[in-house]
Amino acid sequence: MKIVGILGSPSVTSRSGSLLHLAQSQLQSVATSLHTISIRELPAEALLHAQFDHPLIRQALGEVADAQVVLVATPIYKAAYSGLLKAFLDLLPQDGLRDKTVLPLATGGSIAHLLALDYALKPVLSALGARDILDPVFATDPQIPKHDVQGYQPSADVQERARRSLQTLIDRSEEFQRQEDAARERDALLQRARSGEERTTEPVPSPWPTGNVRWSV
Repeated sequence: MKIVGILGSPSVTSRSGSLLHLAQSQLQSVATSLHTISIRELPAEALLHAQFDHPLIRQALGEVADAQVVLVATPIYKAAYSGLLKAFLDLLPQDGLRDKTVLPLATGGSIAHLLALDYALKPVLSALGARDILDPVFATDPQIPKHDVQGYQPSADVQERARRSLQTLIDRSEEFQRQEDAARERDALLQRARSGEERTTEPVPSPWPTGNVRWSV
């Protein structure tokens, strides 16, 4: 399956980033492609001014368009997902998540921030066309402690909850593969059809040069 992760944290290392990495590692065995869009690394001016023609913005949007599964990871601040994530989601077309499976991943200071997923993030994902939204994985700050060497590490409980949520995707890997094969076959047919149209518009050469043909009357 084609998977893209969207990371909305403004920090270089973050709990939401570790949660996204955990999900990606558990899906590695069934992924045919796996990309990460770290929004903080996109050019700020192009992002805020919606410069769709910027190469990095165009590349990021293309990765979302090609994906079958979208992992959306964000910290929750003041009962809302990050401003970076909002800026990027605003760039997606109105149906940018249609026909995609979406898994929200979020972290927050307390369990009370879990409500932000239902009342803030999920409505936006639905407005972008997402109809297959999996149960989110949410972790509080104490559930993803920071280690001096390894950085942020999700607890065993968080890892288990992520495994259960992601098992739904793993069980559907054959379905995603069939969809990918069908899309590849459709693209190949369209390419052959376009090539055929181009050939028919060109002059068809005579199988025999006129000068070498003996006419009889």
